Amino acid sequence: MVSIKDVAKQAGVAISTVSKVLNNYPNVSSQTRERVQKAVEELNFVPNSVAAALSSKKVGRIALLVNLNVSAQAIDEIDMRYISGALQKAMEYKFDVITLFFFMFKDKTVDELIRYLQSQSITGIIIYGLSKEDLVIHQLIEKQIFKCVAIDAPLMNDSTSCITIDHKTAQYEVAKKTIEENTGNKVLYIAGKKNGYVTDDRIEAMKKLAGDMDLILDIHYGEFSEKDSRNLTFKYGKKSNIVVCASDLMAIGAMKALQEMDIFRPVCGFDGTTLMGYVGQQMNTVRQDFEALSAKAVEELANLFDGQKGQLVMMPHELVQINYTDIIV
Repeated sequence: MVSIKDVAKQAGVAISTVSKVLNNYPNVSSQTRERVQKAVEELNFVPNSVAAALSSKKVGRIALLVNLNVSAQAIDEIDMRYISGALQKAMEYKFDVITLFFFMFKDKTVDELIRYLQSQSITGIIIYGLSKEDLVIHQLIEKQIFKCVAIDAPLMNDSTSCITIDHKTAQYEVAKKTIEENTGNKVLYIAGKKNGYVTDDRIEAMKKLAGDMDLILDIHYGEFSEKDSRNLTFKYGKKSNIVVCASDLMAIGAMKALQEMDIFRPVCGFDGTTLMGYVGQQMNTVRQDFEALSAKAVEELANLFDGQKGQLVMMPHELVQINYTDIIV
């Protein structure tokens, strides 16, 4: 069995230095930390704290694995609300929490990812923003080495739960409300990211609504980008009577484009972010309580640690119009 002494020898450092790296002490140089982590990966070393936690089913540390949208400036609100909700609930359970990001593991194999997580004494993971293209994360979930909770990704097994809202119903409801409050049957739908679980659910809802209300539906992918949505609205907005967007950020981009073209089209969004309160024009949107979703994920992770099997947990949503006075404190 590989010991901490073997790791120290491989990395060419003292045993105490290896211990500091494994326990995430701050006063270790990045070069030394990289050497130790490389040795841990090469030797497939599992710290005693991880092994003990796994064998006794006690909690070591949990990781918040966030798919940060680095190409958008205004999307941070949702990620910060997720992190805030998780940290507050984790304090109640006395969980130790670290935050990691998808881009950190872009070129890692699943075995490399597992070794890294084990070197950080991780025993549970909450995953935010998982798409169908994130194959390494899918493999990680399938191996069931860690207890996992996926937000908005319908992946479940004995060690994995999913926390979500009913995106199909929510998208159907907010689009229907907006259409019924206005006139016309030509709808421009600006969807989110291709190969996203949420995107597929919402497009399915829009297609059902089109059939139910005899709509002419024009679907384009806005990648949850305000800029992309703005450009799509410039290109297709005049041909439509109503613009339905799969995020508030894209709804703002669409509305700004319509204003620049000096034409009016009703627009609705999705998410219920504070940004909508600053728009100056009331738009329907779906409010998700991101803090509550994330807090529920921590609670579900605790249930998995206690031996409960993975399950689907549905959280509530509501249709709202956000006013400036709703968001100021």
